[in-house]
Amino acid sequence: MIEVEGLTKRYGDFTAVSQLSFTVRPGEVLGLVGPNGAGKTSTLRSVAGIIPPNGGSIRIAGIDLVADPVEAKRRLAFFPDEPRLFEYLTVSQHLAFVARIYGVTDHDELAAPLLEELELANKADALPGELSRGMKQKLAIACGLLHSPAVMFFDEPLTGLDPLGIRRMKDSILRRAREGCTIVLSSHLLHLLEEVCSHVLILKQGTKIADGTIAEVSAQFANGETDVSLEEIFMRATGGSES
Repeated sequence: MIEVEGLTKRYGDFTAVSQLSFTVRPGEVLGLVGPNGAGKTSTLRSVAGIIPPNGGSIRIAGIDLVADPVEAKRRLAFFPDEPRLFEYLTVSQHLAFVARIYGVTDHDELAAPLLEELELANKADALPGELSRGMKQKLAIACGLLHSPAVMFFDEPLTGLDPLGIRRMKDSILRRAREGCTIVLSSHLLHLLEEVCSHVLILKQGTKIADGTIAEVSAQFANGETDVSLEEIFMRATGGSES
């Protein structure tokens, strides 16, 4: 699970995230949303151990991220919106390289179904320069899933995917949640979050506006109305609507 208490991240005199606390349990998919500049990316990168926070505590699968960053990071995967690949490694070589880093000894057996799931099986010998934007994204996801992380952070995971790829990515996220993974997903596509997330965390100017199940957060801002969409809830919570 993910346990965050009092997370604060500053850049000079600017506070991007202030005293943020939340928990995500195994099997839950948390949608992290907010207007541009709300602190979503800073939160994701801090909690994934990519940038150091200025305050607070973070535990990944029970391991303190600051005290034992290597062990904590072994339990997680971070998927950025822009895939970062090695231009001179093929698809299969990327997976072999990641397997060596994480000490995955049976990576061939694990890699084959991942490549099938992400429609890359026929691209095993291709270099990144020969792949479309969507395929590069899928390769980055395959690399992140290879060590079977218990905790996953997705930053705009559907960027560059075609409609079929989007459907399969949603199914993949839901399947891994059912298997007990803990997932945080940040996206501006609120209809996506409504389809796959069990919980939502809304940020504005680096502070928490709402946190809970989709139903709980909806009830908080629905004003007694029924069937209010997550988009409308978001607008009301962040001041984008006068309702």
